[in-house]
Amino acid sequence: MQESGQLKVYKFGGASVKDAAAIRNLARIVRAHGQPGPLAIVVSAMGKTTNALEELHRLAHAGHDYTAPLRVLVDFHEDVARELGLPADLLASLLAQLREQLAATQATDDFDRQYDQLVSFGELLATRIVAAALEARWLDCRPLIRTDATWREGRVDWAATTAALQAALPAGVLAQGGPFVTQGFVGGTADGLTTTLGREGSDFTAAILAYCLGAESVTIWKDVAGLLNADPKIFPNTVRYPEISYQETIEMAYYGASVIHPKTIKPLAVRGIPLLVKSFLDPAAEGTRIHDCRHALLVPAFIRKTDQCLISFESRELDFISEENLQVIFGALAQVRLKIRLMQNSAISFSVCTDFSAYRLEKLLALLRDQFTIHYNTDLVLYTIKNYDAESLRRLTAGRELLLEQRTRQTFQFVCRMEAQGLGNGGTEAR
Repeated sequence: MQESGQLKVYKFGGASVKDAAAIRNLARIVRAHGQPGPLAIVVSAMGKTTNALEELHRLAHAGHDYTAPLRVLVDFHEDVARELGLPADLLASLLAQLREQLAATQATDDFDRQYDQLVSFGELLATRIVAAALEARWLDCRPLIRTDATWREGRVDWAATTAALQAALPAGVLAQGGPFVTQGFVGGTADGLTTTLGREGSDFTAAILAYCLGAESVTIWKDVAGLLNADPKIFPNTVRYPEISYQETIEMAYYGASVIHPKTIKPLAVRGIPLLVKSFLDPAAEGTRIHDCRHALLVPAFIRKTDQCLISFESRELDFISEENLQVIFGALAQVRLKIRLMQNSAISFSVCTDFSAYRLEKLLALLRDQFTIHYNTDLVLYTIKNYDAESLRRLTAGRELLLEQRTRQTFQFVCRMEAQGLGNGGTEAR
């Protein structure tokens, strides 16, 4: 591994670059906390730009008119650049490429490949603006973070990525100090196509850079005081963890905690690189340090994932659910790329909770409806309590109808109906 001195990696998410005022605050943080020494700044798309680009992709793929939402997105970015006093033509080339990509989007089976080519423009536009505002070097990470062609969740080729990053950023260049700005969430294939690393994948990008360049630390700047035991927008009286181990954090991220992307921790743990979670609203506050440490049993962590789908498979002949049945079901779930959040089987049925996607669910039904009777419900919520106790179980389950529940030594999970929306869309493939 090539040494890079005291390289630090900062990651700023969408909320921390949502407008001109937020970008000015980012600049103050970099000046006050990021110097001296080399600094890699990983930036997400601004505000809700990724959602807007997803909608543009949906419209373009369906052959619908996208003129109005495109105009809103273009005006938003140009207005922010103008408010920061940046050159009028700063974004012209990228916006022209965005329009070309939209025009080339067609209703084909390449929905996910086209998604990656289009949605990645959120990070490209944001980093152009941030780099110009900081007068820092702009680095295109698409040819550097090398992945396979697993669209929307590219798998990193670590050897090729390390070689490319170290060639682009040799130790001598990094030793000169000063920041450079690059995109989160985005990578590229060997033949030059853009890939993405999964929603909220900018955290993972920061970890990739730190791993490949031997960074001193990674800091993720959030709108919360650190890693909390619950989302303060949902749960009252949250508790900040001053420090927490890699292992605990990996489990919390796996179950859906929104602060850290699930793939972020492993490359940092391998290198022993600490991850700091700090607030861009209060940069001097302590935050949370995630590293190789031991601690007493933590207070219960509450994790809530909405827009879930509960799918149950039954043998058409009322046979027992066998290992052969499970192999078929798992294969189909992997093929349509529906991730299992929770699973449970009985004598004649097998149930899974997954993130809901109408597109992927329909593909799954097409694959399996001839072999199984399939029932499903949508608009559900998956709750997880990590390090539960009797009080936390009572607090979270009271008054809720549990459609599926599962308990291990330290983790309790259950699926229930959306609190304010009832059962949602029930469905069955029974014929």
